[in-house]
Amino acid sequence: MKNIIKIGLVSACVGLSLISCQSDLTSLNDDPKHPSVLPSENLLGTALYQASYYMDNPNVNFNNYRFFTQQWAETQYPDETQYNLITRNQPRNHFNRMYVYSLNNLRQAKANLKNEVETDDIRANKLATLEIEEIFIWENLVDTYGDIPYSEAFLPDEIITPKYDDAKTIYLDLVKRINDVIATVKPSVKGYTGDLVYFGDMTKWVKFANSIKLRLGMNLADVDPALSKTIVESAIAGGVISSEAEAYKFKYDGNTFSNPVFDNLVASNRNDFIPSEIVVNTMKNLSDPRMDVWFTKVSGVYKGGVFGELNDPYTNFSQLGDYFRSPTTASNLLSYAEVAFLKAEAAARNYSVGGTAEQLYATAVTASMTENGVNATTAAAYLVANPYNAANWKQSIGVQAWIAMFNKGFASWNFTRRLDNPVLINPPKSNLSSVPYRMPYSDQEYVLNGANVNAAASKIGGDKATTKLFWDKF
Repeated sequence: MKNIIKIGLVSACVGLSLISCQSDLTSLNDDPKHPSVLPSENLLGTALYQASYYMDNPNVNFNNYRFFTQQWAETQYPDETQYNLITRNQPRNHFNRMYVYSLNNLRQAKANLKNEVETDDIRANKLATLEIEEIFIWENLVDTYGDIPYSEAFLPDEIITPKYDDAKTIYLDLVKRINDVIATVKPSVKGYTGDLVYFGDMTKWVKFANSIKLRLGMNLADVDPALSKTIVESAIAGGVISSEAEAYKFKYDGNTFSNPVFDNLVASNRNDFIPSEIVVNTMKNLSDPRMDVWFTKVSGVYKGGVFGELNDPYTNFSQLGDYFRSPTTASNLLSYAEVAFLKAEAAARNYSVGGTAEQLYATAVTASMTENGVNATTAAAYLVANPYNAANWKQSIGVQAWIAMFNKGFASWNFTRRLDNPVLINPPKSNLSSVPYRMPYSDQEYVLNGANVNAAASKIGGDKATTKLFWDKF
């Protein structure tokens, strides 16, 4: 990562605010439309957009999370559902989007903020916003790749070939950083009023930070149960997302920014994706009312595509409905339903989280129904037909969370890897020996940072998509 790029998608609008009437002749050397130092808020906007858009992007050239959880199928080109992660360089593309286009802008924003005129409290909140967003992106990276460049990643003047840090060590540092940053927040004071997620509401940023901590803690449940319990209970005591109004959603205006699912289903003028028969048949068997919101019918019935196979012509299968086809739909990357399912799982593991597993399971399912426009009466009937099963809680919570996280690929992948439910079968034409448990490292790292990436690959048991992360024990 020697040649880190500094970019700003929204920098085009900066120039007007920087023009001033100076008589100093030296000002003639300045270009007011291309300031040499971007405001930290612009850099935050770029990072929020890049991280949200590309975490949520269903494009076959990027993260492929929706294929890792087998909820989407392909029509004419099934390479990605056959787990070909080489031809389109998905590992490289996601790695670069997160490091270069997202994290780097946050690091630069922190540096620029130091020279901006603010009160101490506002500056503290702005710095906290940048820090929490950075932690969020690190969490995505470590749970996508495993061991990654972390402690030496942004020291280009000192270290141009950063080492790969141990994933659990990164986890522990992220938890520490969350605790530290929350302590600096001034809840009664705004942060960045122009941030496109919480618009400067620091109470919501704190709840988001604790919800990231909850995610991290739950992922540790099988590898370090005692530590997991401590982290999870601390996160919940600190206050996690407790309504859909507090969910982490990047909001698109439909002009400058459009939702990535819209871009791939509508703006692309392509018909590449359909719901898989795995998700369609599972929901059929449960008489799930969300099908009416999410999918179209073919000859009066729902028909999903075969995962890992050609599904042509497109018109023979159910399609993703209008619910997914708006340019202004927000990318909901840490939803209330997800937090509720995490709490239900924590209760099932006998953590103290303010409710029983059965109660929190009902809360989580209802939250997903509400989020997707299903009325309370229908949601209650669904719960009666599909109650919590304490004797097989991993299946009970795992399947319902997988359904609820439909179109939330990264969140869904965390649940399926941790709970191993639903049981995902490797497709017959797969390029891998099993379903993917991680994303392989960027091929560019083998050119630019070869010694360190090879050492990391050896440490984790091989740079393969089938190598499990440190916390994925079963």
